[in-house]
Amino acid sequence: MFSQRHIVSISITASLLPAEIHNDLALQLRIRHNNCLSQVDLHNLSKVSTDISRFKAGHVQTQMFAVYVLCGAQQKDAVRLTLEQIDVVRRMCTEYQEFELVTSVQELKDSKDNGKIACLISIEGGHSIDSSLPALRMFYQLGVRSMGLTHSCNTPWAESSSNFYPVYKRENNSLTSFGKAVVEEMNRLGMIVDLSHTSWNTSSAVLSHSKAPVIFSHSSSYSICNHSRNVPDNLLLELKKNQGLIMVNLHNTFVSCRDEANISHVADHFDYIRKLIGAESIGIGGDYEGATSFPHGLEDVSKYPALIQELLRRNWTENELAGVLRNNFLRVFEQVERVRDQLSSNLPSEVQIPFEEAHNPCRLILKRPDPRSLSSDQSSGAEGGLPGLLILATVLMLSRIFLIE
Repeated sequence: MFSQRHIVSISITASLLPAEIHNDLALQLRIRHNNCLSQVDLHNLSKVSTDISRFKAGHVQTQMFAVYVLCGAQQKDAVRLTLEQIDVVRRMCTEYQEFELVTSVQELKDSKDNGKIACLISIEGGHSIDSSLPALRMFYQLGVRSMGLTHSCNTPWAESSSNFYPVYKRENNSLTSFGKAVVEEMNRLGMIVDLSHTSWNTSSAVLSHSKAPVIFSHSSSYSICNHSRNVPDNLLLELKKNQGLIMVNLHNTFVSCRDEANISHVADHFDYIRKLIGAESIGIGGDYEGATSFPHGLEDVSKYPALIQELLRRNWTENELAGVLRNNFLRVFEQVERVRDQLSSNLPSEVQIPFEEAHNPCRLILKRPDPRSLSSDQSSGAEGGLPGLLILATVLMLSRIFLIE
């Protein structure tokens, strides 16, 4: 026989329809299948924790898919790789009838009424925009509605919580003037600012600067597990003032600071954050397919009902759980759109990062070509094959531009 509490928990789980705000399935499709969707069936996937069947079993109704490219692509082909990852997310969310690509709060609500799993797109790492506000705007046009300012590498304008990549190091400048322009443009567009992976100083600077609520899309409490990817109390209190969200990460290392964890460890983070800043500031971050190990009982996306049952056992109310699972994110998304509407008279920002700050050897300097280098390039092009021809073509094009002017 089921207990009355167990029956209630099943009813609540089935009716609340969780929103998971960080999932790296697109990354696994790249690694394992080179983004060839024709080679896989998303209803049943092996060697991963996510597929349509398990979404249904976990009653997941909204999924923000992360578009992530490795930090090694910074200064190289990060923009191209990001476009390819957006393409695979858009394809899987339009080619499978169970999914529906959404770009607004209203579309997200409609997808629930239509019985669909709503797909949102988030860029994970500001290196994807190559320090370009026009690139940011074009990603918005493609459906991106959130962006993490960094991943495990600094950008020329924001600081990461990780020291793994020794790039763009600077002192006392965790959010540069261009970084502030990125935040302002995201506010103007209606794109959610994500602070997971940023340094604490960058997070604090953004919380002070953003006109709209922000999120930590997959981070947990530093007081419970003192990992640099987690959020300390002072930032949680700033987040509450901002009316933003922390979406609890389920990765073992971030919840227990060990290689192994259980549901109780995860629930400890929920309890602690609720006591400090309230249940209205909490969501679920997941991090399936991005992280490598998850607590016993939360091994894949079908297991969310077990977490709900544990929180019910700890006397969380149905209204609090409704907020954590869905309504808190809807509120933040609505506020982000409200700020966008308030800024609708503002023109697109034309702020450009100074060339010396971008410090990217692959960036082309648009200037009048030197005739001496032209003759030199012509000779090297004749002998150097395709690279020389490409250089020559670029020089000739610039010559035409400047002659026209």
